[in-house]
Amino acid sequence: MSLPVEAVTALETFQQAAGWEQRARLLMQWGDRLPALRDEDKVDANRVHGCESQVWLVGSLDDGHWLFAASSDARLIRGLVALLLARVNGLSVAELQQVDLPDWFNQLGLSRQLSPSRSNGLNAVLQRMRSLSDV
Repeated sequence: MSLPVEAVTALETFQQAAGWEQRARLLMQWGDRLPALRDEDKVDANRVHGCESQVWLVGSLDDGHWLFAASSDARLIRGLVALLLARVNGLSVAELQQVDLPDWFNQLGLSRQLSPSRSNGLNAVLQRMRSLSDV
């Protein structure tokens, strides 16, 4: 399965990082670049349950490919969610079902920094994406 362009960019960027501090800075930058969600999208119906931080997710299907937008009140989580969006945006429903979250963050060199609660939260976001795509 080929990676979306944004995901390739993320991989190249993070694999060139010279250690955790640089990766942490990159993570914050990715989070800061995440487009803001409209206030009307930050409603309970769009909230991802299973995250310790507040995360909102909206998605739309465009010509058979998913486009997601998300936001979080926590800066680190925003960065992780931005990297997840880079990995999944533009995928078909079938491709979305095949995304391997631990493998993706491992390739980025971030898996050790994912606490169990963060990992569970990101899994909840991915599950929410998949459930939106089941509609």
